[in-house]
Amino acid sequence: MGNAQRIVVVTVPSTTPSRSWQIFYRLASPLGQRLRQWRSSHAWQPIAFTLAIALFFAGTHSVKAQQVWRGSESVPLQRAYADWQQKHILYLGETHDSVADHQAQLRILQELQRRGRPLAIALEMIQRPFQAALDAYIAGEITEMELLEQTQYAQRWGFPWSLYAPIFRFAKEQQIPLIALNTPTEVTRQVARQGLESLGEDDFRYIPPLTDIDLSNTAYRDRLKEIFVAAHQGVSHRMNFDFFYQAQVLWDETMAKVIAKHHQRHPDRLIVVLTGRGHVYFGDGIPQRVQRRLSPNLRQAIILLNPTATEKAKPRIADWFWQNDPSL
Repeated sequence: MGNAQRIVVVTVPSTTPSRSWQIFYRLASPLGQRLRQWRSSHAWQPIAFTLAIALFFAGTHSVKAQQVWRGSESVPLQRAYADWQQKHILYLGETHDSVADHQAQLRILQELQRRGRPLAIALEMIQRPFQAALDAYIAGEITEMELLEQTQYAQRWGFPWSLYAPIFRFAKEQQIPLIALNTPTEVTRQVARQGLESLGEDDFRYIPPLTDIDLSNTAYRDRLKEIFVAAHQGVSHRMNFDFFYQAQVLWDETMAKVIAKHHQRHPDRLIVVLTGRGHVYFGDGIPQRVQRRLSPNLRQAIILLNPTATEKAKPRIADWFWQNDPSL
């Protein structure tokens, strides 16, 4: 693989329903250059690095759910777990840099595993070419540091490893398969710049064929356009929204294809998908695309972790809401 381009993350303000949609801008873009200049003028990086190292060794506190809702109905936690156990696929919609969200993911995984259902954990954080590294890590053939190197985690994802490390360590301890979901950065970047039609034959090694990429969801497109416009307000740029939308849908379709394929091979496993909440809002990103590939009878559930009041007020944005105990 070629050298991955560095990225910065721009988060849409929490006053919109898309609080957690984190849009990745290449540093070569005008917006990326402006943010890079801002970052270089602030001395926060050594502090952030120190905190990351401290968190890496600190471990994870146990976390209890203060409350779980199904729509607007508060549901006892044990009843929620009983329902989730019966699903084929469970989506845990996260904000990538939220400690609380990752604590919740670990707690949910631990309880589901304790109840005896075979699990697999599907990861937006790892790109498809690096599946072999995940397999080797679970098998004990490589160390955690070697996993980070071989998956190019810092270059291709970049959020503090301390957020995800407890989940990976739990999977290794319990021998739970890990699934690499994401589209290679090189392909996503090419589509965002020049569109799907610009892809060559070699680009399709890890992504679905063009005939499997469905761009017809107008509600999804409208939400993404709102985010796109808000993020570029007052900033000169050359990004084409149509290409941006195609890149986002390609991202979703690639992850959906991998999830569907794993379910077909291992129908007994409950696949728990760890992904950004924007990929599961209203089911438009990944879930409906998995359903399309499999069966209308596929049992799926979307859980938004630690939702905002705005998110909770949106009908059908998710099947469940999980709120951590704020005292922890």
